[in-house]
Amino acid sequence: MNQKSIFLLVGLILSTTILVAQTPTKWRGDNNNGIYNETGLLKEWPANGPEILWTFEGLGEGHSSPVFANNVIYLSTLIGEDGYIFVFNQEGKELWKVNYGKDFKDSYPGTRSSVVVGGDLMYMYTGYGELICMDAKDGDKKWNKNAFNDFDGENIRWGVTETVVVDGDLVFVTPGGKKNNMVALNRFTGDLVWSSPGKGELSAYCTPLLVELPERKLLVTHTADHVIGVDAKTGKLLWDYPHTNRWQVHANTPIFYNGGLFCFSGYGQGGEKLNLSADGTSVTEVWIKKELDSRMGGMVVVDGYLYGSGDNAREWRCVNWETGEETYVDKTIAKGVTIYADGMLYCYSERGELALVEATPEAFKVISQTKVELGTAQHWAHPVINNGRLFVRHGDVLIAYKIK
Repeated sequence: MNQKSIFLLVGLILSTTILVAQTPTKWRGDNNNGIYNETGLLKEWPANGPEILWTFEGLGEGHSSPVFANNVIYLSTLIGEDGYIFVFNQEGKELWKVNYGKDFKDSYPGTRSSVVVGGDLMYMYTGYGELICMDAKDGDKKWNKNAFNDFDGENIRWGVTETVVVDGDLVFVTPGGKKNNMVALNRFTGDLVWSSPGKGELSAYCTPLLVELPERKLLVTHTADHVIGVDAKTGKLLWDYPHTNRWQVHANTPIFYNGGLFCFSGYGQGGEKLNLSADGTSVTEVWIKKELDSRMGGMVVVDGYLYGSGDNAREWRCVNWETGEETYVDKTIAKGVTIYADGMLYCYSERGELALVEATPEAFKVISQTKVELGTAQHWAHPVINNGRLFVRHGDVLIAYKIK
């Protein structure tokens, strides 16, 4: 290899490394859909469950998930009345932590939202509507905005909940105001770039989905009584679809798959599949299924089938993406969260059951199962898979399991 080729190769490696480092973290995996693109994972666990590599206890209270960037682990939490971001190395040793201010201490106290890290900046949205931008290396505060005071939003019953979306130079958040329903801010300065009135409804505990189409980028999210589609460049409301329930809680990020959207929430509301037009400007209803009423556990689509559990419909279900027809209904374990990797579902129930389930439409085939005994309060945090490890946050404990 000549000198010029060597320089080109080194440049390519460096540019790729920088790009990966700058790619912002997302809620529920790289594509915001609960799918983790790891391979070579265990197809069966030991009898007493996967090996625990390490645990960190004494986190405080919270329902957020860890995120991975800059070769470290970030996790938001509540200690007393103050919110903190803990930063760990890959072996679970605390490197540093930063107090970012007050966070939600009322009903079901604890952090709701996960940290978002983009390059050398990180973002935290509190249950009291404060969006804080900090240095990802030391927690130094860069800027902050309040969704209620700055953007006419209002808080909701169990504290605003949204893991914000970062894309390019922008950070998107949903204040839920009548005028400033959803806003885009310059992520480096906090300056307002655009504001959308949406439907003028309160926010609904939802992290938006960023859909990249050939013609535009589209933000899809739930507000109190509708699903809305907003142009990510301009803030223009492109379409809306009615969707509500008794508490106006719609905590699941919509799913985009093969040109369609699935939007769903609990309390018996269920979900609807909508076909999205090629340019993102309209939707048409395809089917509705009340039993797919996960309250906050998410679902996944694998090879044309939806998998997940319900709320009022407490069972686990598999449903054909195209037709809405069920292929199985099962209640081997309690309802909960589901994610997917390498042919398997990872199901974490509200009772602390942790199950490895084959992702097949034929049956809910539990291959291995264990119980999350460590930790406190509700089993609500969404597990995360990273580098052959399964991370489960249960209240004041973070657990790293070996699954490869």
